[in-house]
Amino acid sequence: MQKAKKLDDKYNPKGFEERLYKWWVESGFFTPEREEGKQPFTIVIPPPNITGQLHMGHALDNTIQDILIRWNRMKGIPTLWLPGTDHASIATEAKIVERLSEEGTSKGELGRDKFLERAWRWKEEFGGRIVEQLKKLGSSCDWTRERFTMDEGCSKAVTEFFVSLYERDLIYRGDRIINWCPTCKTSISDAEVEHQDLEGKFWYIKYPLKDGEGYVEVATTRPETMLGDTCVAVHPDDERYKALVGRTVILPLMEREIPIVADEYVDMSKGTGAVKVTPGHDPNDFEIGERHGIAKIRIINDDGTMNENAGAFAGMDRYEARKAVVKELEARGLITRIENIQHSVGHCYRCDSVIEPLISTQWFVRMQPLAQPAIKAVKDGDIRFVPQRFEKIYFHWMENIKDWCISRQLWWGHRIPAYYCCECGEMMVRREQPTECAKCGSKRIEQDPDTLDTWFSSGLWPFSTLGWPEKTKDLEYFYPTSVLVTGYDIIFFWVARMIVSALDQMKEKPFSDVLIHGLVRDAEGRKMSKSLGNGIDPLEIIEEYSADALRFTLATGNAPGNDMRFRMERVEASGNFANKLWNASRFVLMNLEGHDLADIDRGLDREGLELSDRWLLSRLDSLIAEVEDSMQKYELGIAAQKLYDFIWGEYCDWYIELVKHRLYDRGSKTGDTARRVLHYGLDRLLRLLHPFMPFITEEIWQHLPHEGETITLAEWPKSDGSFRDEKAEQQMEAIMEAIRAIRNIRAEMDVAPSKKANVIIVSERKETRDLFANNSVYIERLAAASRVTVREDKGGIPSDAVSAVIEGAQIYIPMEELLDIEKEIERLEREKERLEKELERVNGKLSNKGFVEKAPAEVVDAEKEKLKKYQDMMAKVQERLKSLV
Repeated sequence: MQKAKKLDDKYNPKGFEERLYKWWVESGFFTPEREEGKQPFTIVIPPPNITGQLHMGHALDNTIQDILIRWNRMKGIPTLWLPGTDHASIATEAKIVERLSEEGTSKGELGRDKFLERAWRWKEEFGGRIVEQLKKLGSSCDWTRERFTMDEGCSKAVTEFFVSLYERDLIYRGDRIINWCPTCKTSISDAEVEHQDLEGKFWYIKYPLKDGEGYVEVATTRPETMLGDTCVAVHPDDERYKALVGRTVILPLMEREIPIVADEYVDMSKGTGAVKVTPGHDPNDFEIGERHGIAKIRIINDDGTMNENAGAFAGMDRYEARKAVVKELEARGLITRIENIQHSVGHCYRCDSVIEPLISTQWFVRMQPLAQPAIKAVKDGDIRFVPQRFEKIYFHWMENIKDWCISRQLWWGHRIPAYYCCECGEMMVRREQPTECAKCGSKRIEQDPDTLDTWFSSGLWPFSTLGWPEKTKDLEYFYPTSVLVTGYDIIFFWVARMIVSALDQMKEKPFSDVLIHGLVRDAEGRKMSKSLGNGIDPLEIIEEYSADALRFTLATGNAPGNDMRFRMERVEASGNFANKLWNASRFVLMNLEGHDLADIDRGLDREGLELSDRWLLSRLDSLIAEVEDSMQKYELGIAAQKLYDFIWGEYCDWYIELVKHRLYDRGSKTGDTARRVLHYGLDRLLRLLHPFMPFITEEIWQHLPHEGETITLAEWPKSDGSFRDEKAEQQMEAIMEAIRAIRNIRAEMDVAPSKKANVIIVSERKETRDLFANNSVYIERLAAASRVTVREDKGGIPSDAVSAVIEGAQIYIPMEELLDIEKEIERLEREKERLEKELERVNGKLSNKGFVEKAPAEVVDAEKEKLKKYQDMMAKVQERLKSLV
């Protein structure tokens, strides 16, 4: 065991955080070995986009993962945190297109091959930025296994998955209604559509019957789409329209004859009960069209303008066309009324443009057969959501799932492995690019120009990163992974798809637990966003305070599934905590210098332990058990808060102060014991705190006498109960209560810290008197007592002595020359008022028949004990008041 080394006078994280991280990585501490017979612990990082820059959401997500990883690593478990990045097709392509525009060129002018060359160069230039930022946070990933969704192995996995699904008729190409973004100029899935409540209008429009015998009134929020209407639908049971089914109307403005059909989809109670049907631009209308064999007319181009099928409105922007259509309808007297409404409008999750539903030839995955095993896995408990309430979101999505549109009209991404013969039109889906047509033998083969939805590849992440479809040793050992840490906002984007793909391909769950965290909001509870200008850069926090301060702030403010508010005061508090730990460690190390601490754990002479030693070791053993319990439940915020309270309060403010006088007696055995307990306690606390604050704990631990190379691999503390000592805890709590009471009296009476005072402790119990008599040194040193006298009664105590009541005893301090009688009476009156409230509360509980009968017996007994305690304290306060008045 190495000797103690002096710490720097001031806590300066910039002096060691970067140095320590580089040493950890170079030493291979984050790279696990496959150890046969040992169950590994594995997390695959939710891959950040290569366009990304570290934000508070990333910081929270990766802090939680790193806490779990470091905790398991210290338990001696082979622990893999596998990192990587996502190609983020839409976001990355948009960035490159923007860059090209600044250069005066475009994607089209460049051509596909040159564009992809630019994209890869962009990835090399900027793709590693967020990785370096994650390192600044202290993320203990195994960087030797870093992956990218478009690297060779992951790309092979994507092709294998696509072809496998296609061969089982679970992927098909067809014309269906999809969500189209006119700005990104690509289709997006239902999960990528964000709905916003906006103000809108309901236009009620007359559709004249062909025979001139009246009209049918329909309502719409999108009057421009009427140009593509191919029928009007009514409910078959609606008496208002039964006679009209089978007849036709003339579509206004287009003068096209369209039929009236009966369909059960129509809600008779909504609007007029008659619905205009536009199969080319509405998913529900598309289904009606399919059922009735109605034509599907597309009237909107990819860029959001009206096409030739829109007649006189061709070439107009969709919103310009809306105004023109309404104006023309009004001119013809065909609008009966207009209602102002609030309605939900779909927007692109990337660029916030309003989505245009339109019919398009795309690739789809049949999701229903794939969803059933994924639903069962969660219902059977094979996969657990933490908190469990998020299962409802998962089930709602999976049980109502629709076919997933996976094709995107982009160039950056995994190109669909479908090939077309230019001669005969034959389509071939292959794992390898064919050299000739399987049907006619032509060599003229072209690949499908579309790429796959980014989530198609990231859905394979838990097993593609470990080598699938190859049967690698890593895949065999580290799969399935242990836990997925993610936000609740991508349960259906990503979590559901990983479960689906893993159960389909691996026939095994991708992870056991899904730990859901909330969003990081600003101090006012608002979502952080560019538009509000309320975002906080985690890198600036790290620069100003430290990575440890940021991590500890995020950990202590976090509860599974809940949003958290980020306040700078809490960051400052975390920085102060780090400073407190640093200074306390400096004190301990100064007192360890020059002392032989070999075999320190085994060297704790239990017979020689004093009360304060037994108290600390007992409380520490309880803390170890409580932290472990919280970690097992994923209650990381509770574990962090317990560590904060213990280190700041019990270790620093109490134990160090309680043993200082022993340390100054350098040759004594009691001083040596105090040093050993100080060392033992600090060592265990640093280990417990390490997953939360890795840098400061490593730096201090390296100066502390220790065995082993690094705290990252040091053994996680275990509670074996051998140090538990309830009596020592009770006795020490009584002494601490007395010290607190004396300190409060002195503060209230404004006694100068340098002024020592006599303290008289009165108790009828011999055990209590012995306790204070044998440990009077603590009160003398921590409560500025010049002398401590312990008595059985209060006879002879001056009437002007200031008093305090604690459990089992009364404390008197004669302060004749300092005492303000009126202030003392006011203080006692406040104490009386406090006790009255406590008595009222306890009596209220005990007089409640329901509480007494239904609460556990130990809870009721505890309330009875409190009643007796408060009654005794009240009697003494009243007696003291009587003596002063």
